[in-house]
Amino acid sequence: MTDWISAAAALAPETRLFIGGEFCAAADEATFDTISPRDGHVFARVSSAGDADVDRAVRGAAAAFDSGVWSRADRRTRQAVLFRLADLMLENLDELALLEAVDSGHPIGDARAVDVPTAARTVRWYAEALDKVYDEIAPTPENALALIRREPLGVIGAVVPWNYPLIITAWKIAPSLAAGNSVVLKPAELTSLSALKLAELASEAGLPAGVLQVVPGVGRVAGQALGRHPLVDKIAFTGSPAVGKGFLTYAGESNGKQVSLELGGKSAQVVLADVADLDACASAIAWGIFYNAGQTCHGGSRLIVDALVHDELVEKVIAVGRSLVLGDPLDESTQVGSIASEVQLDRVLAYTAIARAEGAVVHGGERVRPDGLGDGFYVEPTVFDGVDNAGRIGQEEIFGPALSVTTVHGAAEGIRVANESAYGLAASVWTQDLTTAHRAARDLRAGTVWVNTFDVADVITPFGGVKQSGSGRDRSLHAFDSYTALKTTWISLDSASTTKE
Repeated sequence: MTDWISAAAALAPETRLFIGGEFCAAADEATFDTISPRDGHVFARVSSAGDADVDRAVRGAAAAFDSGVWSRADRRTRQAVLFRLADLMLENLDELALLEAVDSGHPIGDARAVDVPTAARTVRWYAEALDKVYDEIAPTPENALALIRREPLGVIGAVVPWNYPLIITAWKIAPSLAAGNSVVLKPAELTSLSALKLAELASEAGLPAGVLQVVPGVGRVAGQALGRHPLVDKIAFTGSPAVGKGFLTYAGESNGKQVSLELGGKSAQVVLADVADLDACASAIAWGIFYNAGQTCHGGSRLIVDALVHDELVEKVIAVGRSLVLGDPLDESTQVGSIASEVQLDRVLAYTAIARAEGAVVHGGERVRPDGLGDGFYVEPTVFDGVDNAGRIGQEEIFGPALSVTTVHGAAEGIRVANESAYGLAASVWTQDLTTAHRAARDLRAGTVWVNTFDVADVITPFGGVKQSGSGRDRSLHAFDSYTALKTTWISLDSASTTKE
């Protein structure tokens, strides 16, 4: 078994910006601290991109796009580079996983088994799709031919969050690059290290200089500079509603660039009285909110349960939560790691006090200090029972291992309460009745609805939400299309209009 603690101590990660195919310090040599949430200690100092750095990265990406070195390269050339990148990600699996674990607090076992392989599969899937996406011919009159082609947009500004850094980065850059765009990637300041390693691997795979730039930095500086830059053609953002709305403002005040947003959720698991297997249901509900310490955009943070099965189900969910191994992300036996930052830890703990003030019964919700990691950011799995869905606990995204429980009577009330949310990212319904399942899937206002399961997903299906969960989709060919522009070429076949007499 690998000694991951020693391996982490031996890491010497790249911490500089990646612009023009080279690593470089910020123009003003500014840096920020990366604090590992496993122990609360500074792990690295990362270059902090300023306005000048972002401008240089964007202009370099635009120049690379205009040169055609990637945007007009043969599809099989782009395909070969992306295949090689996917291979290199798996060849460097342990290092990428270790960077994710140290940087984000995600358990090393999950980072190795899920995060890195999923990101590599995403890159490979879009590479595979490259020569299988056809353009169109419109049904024109007989005297004309109209070709409809997908062309790359130009420069994509990809701004990714800290909860699944590598996976969500792959969701953004893989379809963007496959379509022929240049990308300026701004990772979250909490978790920049895997993005910089990915840039190194992309260069090794043969991606031309300037096609992928990585600009770590503080959001209000680097993120805003990217959002306002007139040469950026699209922003693809995952993060908070407040910042997402900011990118819409930046777009409107600059060049009207496209903006796609995934802004989190308050996803409901609706459990009806005829649920077939309470044990399986309880396990899915617990894992659906406690996995990654609850730091999942579509985490099933609301349990809306029929009164007839409430007591038994809640008891089982609490038991599953207590059985999970919470501890050091670098321990392979750990199932629930740390919260990503001290700020987020304080936010999660504050909601425990709010829950009590709103009259909920609180199970768990305390800070945990594992041996030797007393300064780390850990919270035990938490269940808030008896929650008023209209209160703060029912409505606000906590983004931690905290489940709210609201009791209802019947399917109609369950669906209504589930929809009484500003968010609409995901939901599930648990029932044996096929008609009820279909109706619930139709009536739940969410981008994804699961039936008798939760959080089963793949790159083959689109991911995104409605309402304040955002607009646009990651994953699937729908995401690929969103990084392209449709061009119509109308050709007259009328000899009178094309031939001089």
